[in-house]
Amino acid sequence: MDSQMHDSKDNRPIPMTSTADKKWEQVNDGVYMYTDQIVNLAVIEKSDKAGWSLVDTGLPGSAPEIKRAIAKHFRQDSKPDEIILTHGHFDHVGGLVDLVKEWEVPVYAHSLEFPYLTGKKAYPEPDMTVEGGLLAKISPYYPNEPINVSPYLKELPEDMGTLGLPEWEWFHTPGHSRGHVSFFNKQKGLLLAGDAFITVKQDSFWKVLEQYAEINGPPRYLTPDWKQAKDSVQKLASLHPKKAITGHGPPMEGKELKDGLQALVDHFEEKAVPDYGKFVN
Repeated sequence: MDSQMHDSKDNRPIPMTSTADKKWEQVNDGVYMYTDQIVNLAVIEKSDKAGWSLVDTGLPGSAPEIKRAIAKHFRQDSKPDEIILTHGHFDHVGGLVDLVKEWEVPVYAHSLEFPYLTGKKAYPEPDMTVEGGLLAKISPYYPNEPINVSPYLKELPEDMGTLGLPEWEWFHTPGHSRGHVSFFNKQKGLLLAGDAFITVKQDSFWKVLEQYAEINGPPRYLTPDWKQAKDSVQKLASLHPKKAITGHGPPMEGKELKDGLQALVDHFEEKAVPDYGKFVN
């Protein structure tokens, strides 16, 4: 089965890091966040404590470091019951092929992301012309070709309880990608937002490096549908999360999260949508 799998044709390391690189943080009981250079992964322990799920897999080349980090913080032979994806952009599936080859566990994603995870379709090329900082200008360097994990790929079940995660539910939150999803634990008030919104200004080199906390819309250079992106932010704000882990930036909670998310909803066009760029209209 592994012979069918491959990384993207333009797979390459990303020469960017942050002060949070290799940082583990327990965000809630049984929920942990790990930062791979500039992108966050999440570990969710099952309610019976017998297993766990990995949400997203970092940047290209990240598999060895992810395995080392998990072995250090869990146990040497630990592997997840499954890998769950918020979406298939390069910075969320960078370690996926290597991890699946070793762990041989199922990969769950929204069906609209399948073309990008089965080698059939490339994402739109990142927009270097978009309004934004240095990381937007160098975005053509970022991989956009599809990976292939088809032997292990499965559609997200409607009921997360079938994965041993009965407290969790997922929401389709497109805009940043067609099949982007976010996960919410109502009992804990904990949101895993992916890139539907983020807590750092992702196109700013210095703010990413320092992990300066502020709520922003999805990364500008890789978001092709701003109307859907706005609808998705409104959907997540209506859940009234108490804490949030996003794909980029530090975790956020309490008044800072509530006020920042409401400001993003109220002023989405000014705070999130770029003034110009190929995806704007």
